[in-house]
Amino acid sequence: MPLDQNIKKVLVIGSGPIVIGQAAEFDYAGAQACRVLKDAGVNVVLCNSNPATIMTDQAMADQIYLEPLTVETIKRIIKKEKPDSVLAGLGGQTGLTLAMQLDKEGFLAANNVRLLGTNAASITTAEDRELFKEAMEEIGQPCIASDIAETVEGALEVAGRIGYPVIVRPAFTLGGEGGGAAANEEELKIIAQTGLDASPITQILVEKAIFGWKEIEFETMRDSAGNAIIICSMENVDPVGVHTGDSIVVAPTQTLAAKEYGMLRDAALKIVTHLGIVGGCNVQLALNPESYEYAVIEVNPRVSRSSALASKATGYPIAKITAKL
Repeated sequence: MPLDQNIKKVLVIGSGPIVIGQAAEFDYAGAQACRVLKDAGVNVVLCNSNPATIMTDQAMADQIYLEPLTVETIKRIIKKEKPDSVLAGLGGQTGLTLAMQLDKEGFLAANNVRLLGTNAASITTAEDRELFKEAMEEIGQPCIASDIAETVEGALEVAGRIGYPVIVRPAFTLGGEGGGAAANEEELKIIAQTGLDASPITQILVEKAIFGWKEIEFETMRDSAGNAIIICSMENVDPVGVHTGDSIVVAPTQTLAAKEYGMLRDAALKIVTHLGIVGGCNVQLALNPESYEYAVIEVNPRVSRSSALASKATGYPIAKITAKL
């Protein structure tokens, strides 16, 4: 694939501090991205608040800013360095959210900065619970019964309609932060408030709990011309109801029949194609162990923590190829 000659200087948004429950997978991905860009002769500007990362080594980037990952910092760096592009899909949820905020404000367009990879509209569709549900309905992919709430009262109304137990998923958070399960009204009041506080847009998804279903993931790769592949399938040892981050994950899947595997693989490819993903993307699905019924849980329109596992399990350099695409 030839290099896009318009790309001369790229701002890479790094992974930020390593906190409990969030390891160094995004440093691994970001370091790969910096290396790819440097090899292509591109000037690399990196912003990352964490000096204890490989990506902040002097050899990795041309200019390194060890500064807080905030909208204000990124704006100041863009004004000073004048990059033509920003790469945000390899710094975890932090990088993605910052780029989306800058795009929404019109700052990127005003400063002639292009968001590389998956475009802002596609990222919003994948990350916004309501838009994602609508997108899945457009291509006939089943979702779990759910609705959006922006207040605790709204959450109680949704749960009353779809029935308990329910799962609360905040919009735009990493690793399910602020989410949880509620078996009744009292539990939901607490969990809904926690979720609303955790979400940067004060929005949660209240969905019917499908505890006990198999949780299956597909690591996919797609380019801007529409070619898409499955890099590997992964199966969570624990069923739906235990967060992926708390579960042992095995690659490739171990307990799927050929028909089940084919059905879920086709669904994953349809989803990334419809969303217009460019680069690595993680698709999470739930499968009823008693039937062929399945549901789409969510999509990470970026290199995720699962990508590091998939890379090591298969030998396919996901972060490297994502950066090239």
